[in-house]
Amino acid sequence: MEAYRVEFLVEPFTEGTIGPPVAAGIRAVEELGFTPEVGAFGTTIEGDQEPISDAIAALAVKAMDAGATRVSIQITRSDRS
Repeated sequence: MEAYRVEFLVEPFTEGTIGPPVAAGIRAVEELGFTPEVGAFGTTIEGDQEPISDAIAALAVKAMDAGATRVSIQITRSDRS
């Protein structure tokens, strides 16, 4: 079975605070059942292909609607045993 790890960075961001575009992206994935790991240089979620695909679409739309100027997404696929 395959697992997916998505790291995303929403801009603009201000060091030390989560602005509206970042918060909107995080909320979007939380509403789909993910528990994101919020770090200093991005946020990470993990899951199967279909839910991850839905989360990517939702976070991009919600973050942009909230004023994001850029959403960077990195997707890594790995096999689970």
